[in-house]
Amino acid sequence: MSATATGIPEQAPASDRAWALFKALDQKNLIPQGYAESWKKVFEIDFDPKNGARVVARAWTDPAYRDLLLRDGTAACAQFGYTGPQGEYIVALEDTPAIKNVIVCSLCSCTNWPVLGLPPEWYKSFEYRARVVREPRKVLEEMGTTLPADTEIRVYDTTAETRYMVLPVRPDGTEDWTEEQLAEIVTKDCLIGVAVPQVPATTN
Repeated sequence: MSATATGIPEQAPASDRAWALFKALDQKNLIPQGYAESWKKVFEIDFDPKNGARVVARAWTDPAYRDLLLRDGTAACAQFGYTGPQGEYIVALEDTPAIKNVIVCSLCSCTNWPVLGLPPEWYKSFEYRARVVREPRKVLEEMGTTLPADTEIRVYDTTAETRYMVLPVRPDGTEDWTEEQLAEIVTKDCLIGVAVPQVPATTN
């Protein structure tokens, strides 16, 4: 820890402090064997936006599942096994041709981890959290999503008690696609609401 110009000690980066704490606990044999590795697997593999893509693809192809997702998002995601920490209180927001939903956590970085994956760096930034609430259309345009002028943009503030995901509009030209094909075009940005699914130009 170094001192700043004001004489106040400067904290090390959070990653360095976390690693130092881990080593100290490990040296005292206070961390069970395999504990850190199991959580690494959860964060790097289990928490995957491909999970949310599968949920969306199922909702696009199964009206009964879509109704369940919109009525009880937690129960719908649990059918895939997407539960656990940060996976409670899931609420699905359905886009329409006239309405575009976007999610944010204005206080920190709450998201639905098992379905959306860990929040991207831009989602956690103060700039996004502050601006998307005030000027969502401009923020989306800067991120590459330009919407018709008459499309209403609704911004939802995620909290620990309400974890949103966006159910995008299914693109035209995908009527004969399988769930697996549909899931391929649903990205984390689509699930957050700052992007819309894109059909590759080479697709017939």
